[in-house]
This record gives sequence, C-alpha cells and structure tokens, in this order.
Amino acid sequence: MSPAEIAARDPQRAAYIVAETGQIITYAELEADANRGAQLFRSLGLQRGDHIAILLENHPDFFKICWAAQRSGLYFTAISWRLQQAEVEYIVNNCEARVFITSGDRRAVVEPLQGRMAHVEACFTVEGEIPGYQSWSDALAAMPAEPIGDQSEGAAMLYSSGTTGYPKGVKRPLPEHPYGESEEINIAEVLYGCTEQSTYLSPAPLYHAAPLAFTMGCLRHGTTVVMMQHFEAEYALECIEKYQITHSQWVPTMFVRMLKLPEETRLKYDVSTMQAAIHAAAPCPIPIKEKMIEWWGPVIYEYYAGTEGNGFVQLNSEEWLAHKGSVGRPLNCELHICNDEGDELPVGESGTIYFGGGGTFEYYKDTEKTQGSLHPKGWSTLGDVGYLDEDGFLYLTDRKHFMIISGGVNIYPQEAENVLINHDKVLDVAVFGVPNPDFGEEVKGVVQLRNPEEASALVEVELIDYCREHLSAIKCPRSIDFRDELPRHPTGKLYKRLLKDEYWNNAT
Repeated sequence: MSPAEIAARDPQRAAYIVAETGQIITYAELEADANRGAQLFRSLGLQRGDHIAILLENHPDFFKICWAAQRSGLYFTAISWRLQQAEVEYIVNNCEARVFITSGDRRAVVEPLQGRMAHVEACFTVEGEIPGYQSWSDALAAMPAEPIGDQSEGAAMLYSSGTTGYPKGVKRPLPEHPYGESEEINIAEVLYGCTEQSTYLSPAPLYHAAPLAFTMGCLRHGTTVVMMQHFEAEYALECIEKYQITHSQWVPTMFVRMLKLPEETRLKYDVSTMQAAIHAAAPCPIPIKEKMIEWWGPVIYEYYAGTEGNGFVQLNSEEWLAHKGSVGRPLNCELHICNDEGDELPVGESGTIYFGGGGTFEYYKDTEKTQGSLHPKGWSTLGDVGYLDEDGFLYLTDRKHFMIISGGVNIYPQEAENVLINHDKVLDVAVFGVPNPDFGEEVKGVVQLRNPEEASALVEVELIDYCREHLSAIKCPRSIDFRDELPRHPTGKLYKRLLKDEYWNNAT
C-alpha cells in the first residue's frame, strides 16, 4: 500500500497529528505535498538511487519530505538535529546528498556549511530564513500535485548513533518492486495488531531508525500517527488519554521518567486504550518493566534490532514474565553467541551476539567497518554481548566496548546501572571504567538525581551500599559523581563514551 491509495478512498482521514499544536495533516494533504516534493526532486535532476539529507526537528513537513523521497526512488538520510556543524557536514558529505533540507531553528549549525557540502546542489529551509537557502514551501508551490511518471520505491539510509566514533551509514539495496506494491510484511500489524483503525503515538525523534520505520509503516497502511515534537513524561500520558492511543513506541528511559512522576499525577490519566506499547533501543531494568506491566497491563512488547536490519528479536509481556530480563527470541534470523576467537558458546555463556540469515547490509564507503562486523561464517554483529537460555531467549549483557576489566575480571556496567536506576533518588545513571593504577580499571558511577540539591558524600555512600545489596561489590561503583544531566540521546541511548573519555583524558 501507499498513502496514495488511502488518500484516494478516504482523503480526509488524518495521516498524522502534531500533538503539541493539534495540527492535523490529512492523507490528501500528505499525498499532494509528497507529489510536489517528488516533482521538485525531478526538476533538480535527481534520479533513482540519488541521495538527499534532512536535518529537521519533529516538524510537520518531515513526513511529507520523506514520502516525496520514498516515491522518487531516492535514499533519504535523516540527521539528528542535536549534532553540531562538523558532524552534520561529515554525514552530508559521506552520503553524497545532492539536496539538503533543514529549518531556521538549525541556522547556527547550517549557515556555515555553505560551500562545505561537496555534492549538494540545492539547500532548502522549511521555515525561517537562512542566507543561501531557498524556501521549501515556495519551491513546492511551483510544482504540480500529480505523481511523477517514474515512481519507484526509495529507502532511508540512516547513520548509527556515533556512540563509538564517527557514525556509520547503513546502506541496503533499493526495493525492486513498483512503488506501493511492497511484499514485505507490515510488522506493526502482524506483531502488534496495528490497523487502519489504530492510533499510534510516537514520542521520539523521527530521525532515529525505529521511530522513522514504524511511523512510515503506519502511514503506508493507513494508521493515524500522533507525533510528539518533544518527549515530556506527563504530556505523553495526556496524549494517550486525549487521542485514545492504541499503539506506541518507547525507550526504557521514558518508562523511568513516567514511573517517577508523583503517583497522583501518573495515575490520573486513562491509558486503558493501549493495546501495544513497544520498546527497544536499550535494555530495560527488570523492576522497571515489572512496574510498567503492572500499571499498563500485559501490553508491553520488546524487540532487539539495529539500524543495520540484520535481524529482529522480540517477545510479548507473557513471554517476558516467564523469562525476565530477556529481549526475546529471533523472528527472522538465527542467533549465534561467540567468543573472541569466533567459536560458538554453550547456553548461558556470554559472548558477542551474531545474527545469521536476517538480512545483509554494508557500512557506506567503509569496507573495513563492514568486514569488522562479520563472522568468518558470514554472520553479522551490532557489537553487543549477551547469552541464550535453554529456551532460546536472548539476554543482553552490554556493549562489548563498555566492558570493564579490573584486575583481570570482566565487568559489564549494565548490571550496576540496572540496579541504581531503581533507587528512589536516582533519575539517570551511567557506569563505566576509569583508570586505576593497581587494577587497570575501576568502576565509576555518574548519577543524575531527581533532586540535584541532595548531592552529597552521604548520598554517594547510600547509593554504593544500595548497589552492593544487590550485586557483588566488584561490580559496583567504587565512587559516584553527580551531574545535573547526563548526555543521553532522545532515543534513549546514553553517550557514555563522552563521559568515559572525559575521565580518561583527565588521567593522562
């Protein structure tokens, strides 16, 4: 299917709603502006297989631009609006974008990029004025609203988050089927029962792989999307009640924020319409998920996958309650747990997680990184560590590069993070290794308190003791520092590398 089919039979159906403003974009409006965008791309000489780059907040025009590219056979690269000039420049040049679209809100970042984007032939802003940038709306107004004559399916080409260095572009072949005739299963419908009668809440940034894929899939199949421009815990609950949300997608930090609202606040909203609340992006601490299932009911679904699209692992609430801490069983692939020599490990032993048979990918213009993700047998990894239980359920241990080696002992900081986040005083936490002259590394904690004024040596001791009540002392922080805020991506990923580098650089 495609928005064109829905617009033809139900033009006034709401395609998406901007939660904060209440603005409704119908399928007829989405279709008309997507057609104009496709006409504009063709008028600029872009052909199937070319690239565009989009640097936008969750803007009302975001989906229109994506669907213009999708129907034009283009690769579209959505870039995090939180990145700075050099980071944006790297991605735009690396993906060889010929068109760059942004907004006036990003002016300070993009204005200096003039003349530094080697392949870009036209720059547009969806609102606000930027020297050297054309108005996107003015350019669209000059284009017809009819489909281009050579429609074909395009694809997103997104970049990994960059938590371990330069972000990597993930490129897959463009679909060969005609536009609107996809034979791929609609995961949102098959796994989560999402239909044209459903309403889907997206509280996360749309440039990220999961929110973009799920919302684009919803729009393809007629589901109304409610787009939050920014996540705020209480307002998310208000949206569920106001729009009678049936389906949604979250990350564990959002669960934490909602659960730590005052009880009288979080319980005053009706969340009974929710049929499926999907979460991913990071391991969810067991007590957090237990509380969410108790609160929302057995509607919590989890999956484990990556931008690379090399495999999909998932489970529902009932399966999770029987296998607490698991992220599920493979749906379209097989899993292999291997040691550093590439040998498969037995049940219960942690090692690098490899996917087999779930799909191929390449890191764009980076053969070395592509080859580095592959096992000699052709399996591929996202760099995560975990183990399988006897029933084939996968458990994530941590990212391999965050492992702490202290006195020859391997320590996975995710364990301590999962304990500390459940302390009543803790709003966010990062655990990682810092230099130790005797043991090589020691465990360090950095904590954001719910009430920053409480930061003190006594609270530090309280948190360390709390961790030691639940874990072996060697796995717990030897010291804890306090920060007003941790460098966490809106998608839930923690930029732990930034914190870790700060401590290691200061030690040299």
